[in-house]
Amino acid sequence: MMKKITTQVPALDKVVDICDYLSDKRGATFTQIYQGLNMAKSTTSSLLSGMITHGLIRQVGDKYCLGLRLYELGNKAIQQFDIKNIAMPVLVNLRDSTELTCHLGVLEGNTPIYLAKLESPRAIVIRSWEGKRLSLHSSGLGKALMAWLTDEERNALLTDEETLPRYTDTTITDKRQLGAELALIRQRGWAYDNEEDSQGVRCIAVPVFDANLRVIAAISVSGVSFQLPENHHEEIAAMLALAARTITDKIK
Repeated sequence: MMKKITTQVPALDKVVDICDYLSDKRGATFTQIYQGLNMAKSTTSSLLSGMITHGLIRQVGDKYCLGLRLYELGNKAIQQFDIKNIAMPVLVNLRDSTELTCHLGVLEGNTPIYLAKLESPRAIVIRSWEGKRLSLHSSGLGKALMAWLTDEERNALLTDEETLPRYTDTTITDKRQLGAELALIRQRGWAYDNEEDSQGVRCIAVPVFDANLRVIAAISVSGVSFQLPENHHEEIAAMLALAARTITDKIK
């Protein structure tokens, strides 16, 4: 679990908390929301009413769900990311040459988020979508985004708990082990998710730098285990690195 972000506007924080809470569920009742978020009933009622008015949520029977206004805003937000428009032709070439599912992601707040996904031409489908948020420590793309941060920046993103959440048997849960993994990523230039985020799915990712050598995004290829055998890692990583450099050159 990542650190919870708070601002100096408590009402805004609560609205975001409600959106995040509903994003993980197929609807929730009033009682589930105020109890799950530890909010006062009166505050919850007022916020839900205002959010319905603005189309951020909708009420279906006794449950509240995310509203289509969020879908509309999310699509517009993604369209406004110039990096996506720049990267798409490069990702198409990468997808066609690797025949793997390709992603473009950025660090938004304290979590990575997919800006683009290109499905593999093969029959195997990787369960992901544009706008999906990822785990920093278990996803290849998250580790690629995090590896070039300073220790202070990285610690600000990760939970204060010593043990990180486990998603599979291979998830790195020890912060010191994660630190060693990130050092290796910086040394070789690419990150690897060895079924750490989802059982049976592997991923290789590389950072995208701007003209000032700051990491502004990451690109990745994902596939089921047999599509990313160990003896092909270096070859695929080299293809990713070339694609990332191409994107960087287009940004300059």
